[in-house]
Amino acid sequence: MRVGCGRYRWWVMAAGSERPLNEVKFLTVAEVASVMRVSKMTVYRLVHSGHLPAIRVGRSFRVPEQAVHEYLRESFVGVESA
Repeated sequence: MRVGCGRYRWWVMAAGSERPLNEVKFLTVAEVASVMRVSKMTVYRLVHSGHLPAIRVGRSFRVPEQAVHEYLRESFVGVESA
């Protein structure tokens, strides 16, 4: 994920698609923890390790909602029948 500034347009690039920043929904660490049903510390570990992209706002982090869904989709372990 890249967060950047064109001339006057902020955008987020995730999974090969550009979206204007005003169309991206950001979640707090507590909201991400709730969606993933894990502790806030687990979310902080994922952010600091680079597994979950985030931006820093003051002393807190914001995670794009789409990044959470992509992380969960990529981490899903399906059960295969033998």
